[in-house]
Amino acid sequence: MRVTQKGQVTIPLEVRRALGIHPGSDVEFEVDEQGARMLVDRDRAAREVAQMRGAGDVALTTDEILALTRR
Repeated sequence: MRVTQKGQVTIPLEVRRALGIHPGSDVEFEVDEQGARMLVDRDRAAREVAQMRGAGDVALTTDEILALTRR
């Protein structure tokens, strides 16, 4: 893997899939005497969805919502 002048690397697709890395995923790096380790916060998406759950509960029909967006 080659590092660009900006310090960027491309994470191979197989690795992204295996780790659940998607656009917008947060990753961190730990450095110790053995080298570097990339850490992926796999639970972040689940926490954000849980925070939003129920936030869209409204007593409007689809037609009523569409009417509001077309005004």
